[in-house]
Amino acid sequence: MGERGADRADRAGGEAMMLRRVDESISVAPQIAPEDLADIAAAGFAMVVNNRPEGEEAGQPDGTAIAAAARAAGLDYVAIPVTHAGFSSNQVEAMAEALGRATGPVLAFCRSGTRSCNLWALAQASEGGNPDMLVAKAAAAGYDLTSIRPLLDTLSGAR
Repeated sequence: MGERGADRADRAGGEAMMLRRVDESISVAPQIAPEDLADIAAAGFAMVVNNRPEGEEAGQPDGTAIAAAARAAGLDYVAIPVTHAGFSSNQVEAMAEALGRATGPVLAFCRSGTRSCNLWALAQASEGGNPDMLVAKAAAAGYDLTSIRPLLDTLSGAR
């Protein structure tokens, strides 16, 4: 594991895929491609969560192709798209449910990993996670949760 929770997994062809380990149960990453899923499975992940909406950016890999490659690699796959407009209670609930049924480590991805990390923290807070601990874990992985801290406090019941 490298600096600030970053880890690199080799892609076919020797290029590295950047994964940021938040804790033992979840890592986040920028956009992945269908050809990355075998390496993701080999790295020990059990589930992939796609937090990127379809067509957000030109040239973005199709979610159905990523889903098919994930399943072919033996991974569970869940799509919980999050736009830049923010998070809904349905998305937080869906992420909490996905994390709760994962049989091993989860890799969540979006364009940069930020929305995935934020949604993980919101889901954990909704399940009673300690906001201070969530902020610290995210910071160790290189993500700043300052903008959602009030919501983390509310969801966790912190006063």
